[in-house]
Amino acid sequence: MAAIIPESVEFKEMANEPRSRGSAETRDRVELARVGKKEVLKRNFAFMSMLGFGCIVLSTWEGVLMLFALAFQNGGPSGLVYGFIITWIGTLSIFITLSELASMAPTSGGQYYWCAMLGPRKYRKVLSYMTGWLTVCGWQGALISAFILSGSMIQSLAALNNPSYNPKNWQALLIMYTCIVLAALFNTAVSSFLPAIEGLILITHIAGFFAILIPVVYLAPVHNSPKEVFDLFMNEGGWPTQGLSFFLGTISTVFIFLGADSVIHMSEEIRNASRVVPWATISSVLVNGLLGFGMILGVLFSLGNDLKGVLKTPYGYPFIQIFMNSTRSTAATTALASLLLALIFFSTIGLVASTSRMIWSFARDRGLPGWRVLSKVDPRSSIPVASILTTCIISLLLLLIYLGSPLVLSDMISLTINSFYGSYFISAAILLYRRLRGQIKERGSGDHCPSISLPHDANHTVTITGAGTDQAGNEFNLTWGPWRVRGWLGTLNNIFACTWMLLALFFSSWPTTKEVDGQTMNYSIFITVFVVAASAVYYFVWARREGGYIGPVIEVRVQN
Repeated sequence: MAAIIPESVEFKEMANEPRSRGSAETRDRVELARVGKKEVLKRNFAFMSMLGFGCIVLSTWEGVLMLFALAFQNGGPSGLVYGFIITWIGTLSIFITLSELASMAPTSGGQYYWCAMLGPRKYRKVLSYMTGWLTVCGWQGALISAFILSGSMIQSLAALNNPSYNPKNWQALLIMYTCIVLAALFNTAVSSFLPAIEGLILITHIAGFFAILIPVVYLAPVHNSPKEVFDLFMNEGGWPTQGLSFFLGTISTVFIFLGADSVIHMSEEIRNASRVVPWATISSVLVNGLLGFGMILGVLFSLGNDLKGVLKTPYGYPFIQIFMNSTRSTAATTALASLLLALIFFSTIGLVASTSRMIWSFARDRGLPGWRVLSKVDPRSSIPVASILTTCIISLLLLLIYLGSPLVLSDMISLTINSFYGSYFISAAILLYRRLRGQIKERGSGDHCPSISLPHDANHTVTITGAGTDQAGNEFNLTWGPWRVRGWLGTLNNIFACTWMLLALFFSSWPTTKEVDGQTMNYSIFITVFVVAASAVYYFVWARREGGYIGPVIEVRVQN
């Protein structure tokens, strides 16, 4: 049986209380009760702290430097510029769509919950389950990628300062393990200070941008012309057409814009979530896009004459060579790179938080093995400690792959894109389906606690009811949240988002060069298929049975 908490007088009063009279805390409890969940996490975050959280998880301008080579070899300077603009627009369209969903149902589950809420009755459960697994894998892949970048970058700085140093894979692995331990401590031992820490990180994120960009541009001995930046394409991957090379180069840019839904997965810890979550999500994409575009222009105008030379750097990362070319000082290069390294590490703190909340939320609805343990919340700190530790342990185990091949980063990037965009696309497509059919209504003045469309099974779940509910359970009264794009403009944005995601998914599993061997092969498609197959086996063998996954478990009943 699903866990059902009997309806209380308190929730009845909340459902009928006008929003203007209700406190922010009461409104948040009402919104969470609307989606059938009991409030168990502390709401420590507000708009600014979540803006910092979203910005540092995205780390777009930092990602521009860290993944410079992947986009530069397929596209060149102009490919980087125009690919970034296109990806930025596509990403903004995606998260405007997801923000509409987050305003309707501000829950940590995010994508898999929305699929259960909006999906066609016959396919709700399977779509929700598949989306949940894709989202969990996407966040885990993004976290592992950040740890790989942190560990390998420290080795590159060691090689910069000690030319005799011979980097070993096992050394990088130990550095990554240290980063995991530190990120876990930030999320557990000092979790109560995390909102303040995220605010400071936001300041560092913006200040660090200028601290790196100004010296690189000002000290560069030669500045490139506008023609060399805006009208020079490259095809170092050996592809038959420049257009194909361009689209493959945009994939790294797609990756550095992933993760804005980190704010969404913290919804149950945010005050005034149905409004703050959309604004913090969209604002983080806008702020990071501006900073990322500024960094691209600054670096491209400072490359000098040897454009291809930065790809052949002995330091592992082209940005280290770019810093060295501009400053002509090992100490200055180390200082700039260390600042970048610190910001990349800070991003792992937010990544651990978002990944663990996604695991906790999906386990709460019995979507993962060991859900009884993973769904627990520590009563003293009100954080999901078990999920945080599980997230870190999974990272420890999967990073062992690095011992066999340090090129695992490119596969993790593609896997993350496949998983994230897969979950985004399913959610956005279902919203578009409901939107075109006109099945989502405006929330009326008396409809403070409308029903949510969930899989209905008399043996397992109950239905949240509200104004206009079909008590027979055949159809449900879906209503928009307080944040949305109205009319045909919202529909067009929804269509554009789905189209862009299909395009990105198509190119995300291609290798970076035409000539492929065991080292350059992109194995992400095989990993993605394995994850989908494994989750399908788990679903049919156990999850769909009695006591298994039935869709989101209703913990609270609210009736007007």
